[in-house]
Amino acid sequence: MAISRKLFQHRSSVSVFGARSMSWWRSVEPAPKDPILGVTEAFLADPSPEKINVGVGAYRDDKGKPVVLECVREAERRIAGNLNMEYLPMGGSVNMVEETLKLAYGENSELIKDKRIAAVQALSGTGACRLFADFQKRFCPDSQIYIPVPTWANHHNIWRDAHVPQKTFHYYHPESKGLDFAGLVDDIKNAPNGSFFLLHACAHNPTGVDPSEEQWKEISNKIKEKGHFPFFDMAYQGFASGDPERDAKAIRIFLEDGHLLGIAQSYAKNMGLYGQRVGCLSVLCEDEKQAVAVKSQLQMLARPMYSNPPVHGALIVSTILGDPDLKKLWLKEVKGMADRIIGMRTALRENLEKLGSPLSWEHITNQVW
Repeated sequence: MAISRKLFQHRSSVSVFGARSMSWWRSVEPAPKDPILGVTEAFLADPSPEKINVGVGAYRDDKGKPVVLECVREAERRIAGNLNMEYLPMGGSVNMVEETLKLAYGENSELIKDKRIAAVQALSGTGACRLFADFQKRFCPDSQIYIPVPTWANHHNIWRDAHVPQKTFHYYHPESKGLDFAGLVDDIKNAPNGSFFLLHACAHNPTGVDPSEEQWKEISNKIKEKGHFPFFDMAYQGFASGDPERDAKAIRIFLEDGHLLGIAQSYAKNMGLYGQRVGCLSVLCEDEKQAVAVKSQLQMLARPMYSNPPVHGALIVSTILGDPDLKKLWLKEVKGMADRIIGMRTALRENLEKLGSPLSWEHITNQVW
């Protein structure tokens, strides 16, 4: 009898456990398609030979094929078999980060020399934004982020999943297909003092509409008056105009005005390293001591996320930017890509006008990328 009772209890517990385990995920519904990556999935599934992918903004040649830059091929030739693949530190490749800061803050930046910048390698621009969003939530828990309308769709996901409240500010003006500068400035003025503002450094995604240099100066002035914190997402440096220095102009204006700021940088577009997921997050601090503390906390945030970043993409970037000849080749190639895109925009506008369209197509050449 005792044996039968034990057997019954065992079977009962197994059946209860089995029922429970079967029900754990029954409430999970399929996630909605990503508005950008979902287009690429549809593109890959379509058998038509005439299909065109209008989803992810990845550079293609005249045959619609991905492009690997020659500077990248040469860097990989130098890396192959010559360097180890050990873990990087939590903060990533020191050489890659140092070269990346020069692109954003300037080759001879006093801020870099004074060690006022806390910087870590990140999983491309997306990872840099997410790391900063988590940092913002941990150390400014009552803050919110102001995001332009429209913006790259993933910006909303990033700050939402970091549990940072979001507000929006005016940016694009549909009627003029340009910048709603008056609305933008009003929103900066009306935001509570000490708010965070997400800004696109160049080639605003998805509109391609950028403020002029004078408008950037006014934006910087208004943000400083209100004590806001500007966070720049710079995904297209060099790829927008063909000149990395020109594309960093907005950031340089803010630096000249004495802002403390944050920057997310990516090498997906300007080096074609889409799948390598290599980027950088930097935060400008008051002094070296503060920068050391901020970097340590960024590393602590990274540790449970991914422990340390991947090495191969960082080796490619540091090899290219650390060698004068390869960097020169990269600058030539990135300008070639940018000039080709600008030329295609010009040709599109000219052909639309030649067809006798009564509409204005000026915005096609005014917009960037």
